[in-house]
Amino acid sequence: MTSAATAAKPMRYPDTRSREVMTKRAWWLVVLNLLIPGSAQVLAGNRKLGRFGLFCTLSLWALTIVAVVAYLLWPAPVITIATNWFTLTAVQVLLALYAILWVVLTLDTLRLVRLVRASPNARLGVALFATLALVAVAGTAGYGAVVAGSARGTIGSIFAQTAPVDPVDGYYTFLLLGGDAGADREGLRPDSTSVVAVNAETGKATAFGLPRDLDPVPFPEGSEMASLYPNGYGYEDDCDVDVCQLNSIYTEIQLKNPELFPKAEAAGSEPGIEAMKQAAEGATGLKIQYYVLVDMQGFATLIDALGGITMTPTQRLPMDGDEDLNDVTEWIEPGKQVMDGRTALMYARSRHSTSDYDRIARQRELQDAMLKQFNPTNVLLRFQEIAAASPDVVKTDVPQSMLGYFVNLAGKTKAAGLASVEFVPPLIDPTEPDYGLIKQTVQDTLWPPTPTADPTDAG
Repeated sequence: MTSAATAAKPMRYPDTRSREVMTKRAWWLVVLNLLIPGSAQVLAGNRKLGRFGLFCTLSLWALTIVAVVAYLLWPAPVITIATNWFTLTAVQVLLALYAILWVVLTLDTLRLVRLVRASPNARLGVALFATLALVAVAGTAGYGAVVAGSARGTIGSIFAQTAPVDPVDGYYTFLLLGGDAGADREGLRPDSTSVVAVNAETGKATAFGLPRDLDPVPFPEGSEMASLYPNGYGYEDDCDVDVCQLNSIYTEIQLKNPELFPKAEAAGSEPGIEAMKQAAEGATGLKIQYYVLVDMQGFATLIDALGGITMTPTQRLPMDGDEDLNDVTEWIEPGKQVMDGRTALMYARSRHSTSDYDRIARQRELQDAMLKQFNPTNVLLRFQEIAAASPDVVKTDVPQSMLGYFVNLAGKTKAAGLASVEFVPPLIDPTEPDYGLIKQTVQDTLWPPTPTADPTDAG
């Protein structure tokens, strides 16, 4: 090799007799391989491989920048596209291929470095740096591929493949059910029932809590449930289960009259859930568009997957024992604390030392805390655990095609907060419910009446 070539292209034609030169060259190559994969090969090795590596690297950067800018400008469409089955599959394949490419480029860079020519004191450092960089970059790309695959499976198993619908009078409405399939029960009974109305523009949300012992329960005129119970469910004990009240409707229909809703499964729902939708419609006067069923047992797994939740109980609550507080071995103490899944579940379910209505208030408090505390950062960091837990925790008929829109709307809801109205005593007596008052309260809450001018103020 001529001295002129060495001077003109020290990376490609280095002075191999100088340990100082070879050591500096080694560090340059491994750093460039980390910062701009492919550049080491362009400067010192196979230019064809290097150009391919640079093209892939710059393309990845460009796609990332475009995605970030697009998300900042149009978050809902970007999330919709990003959660599409085809997009997630493409991302998974591309990240896996990039991880393989980076392993090839790194191993080739170590070959180009010629460690035996570098200073003995620098050899371990150069090799260690290259290895750590390999693990960091290739490992991140590989993990991204795994996450994309998990996301595709999780989203597909939770969300429905149905057509989206428009809001009704400016609101999207959801029936939120907390499922409790206890060992002493035949089938599942919703432990908590709420109707959540979300303003389609502002994201402002209000949860209307319906007590589980609501009895009787009316249904919309002309509905399937009205044909079976024309006077309402629980009226004159015309139901077939031991207790005729709101939370037994699911079991009644799911186990004994599923033929009432033959199209439920195809729509991502169940006969019992469709019956509960009609019960909520009859009680509140709202058209229920979607449901979200949260299994209370699996709920604990989801809380653990998200790293716990911070709550501040105001009273001591038993975690076990009977209704007379016999054999209680564990208590939830008052004061701010980070609850694991099991503790959070018992906080939401405990009623031995308090009433059902106190429990409803704690469940709403827990829902509000989840909305505020669980953000994209901790969801992303614990995505694998969440993905593993979610299919067993959540069921919904929300269309996958509307996921982006609702995620964006949820961000607005998080900022605006979740208001709540509980239809419990003293406002409502569940055993003699005033449905006129319930419906009027819903109307006045969502569409506040315009104040009229006082005629005495004129002149």
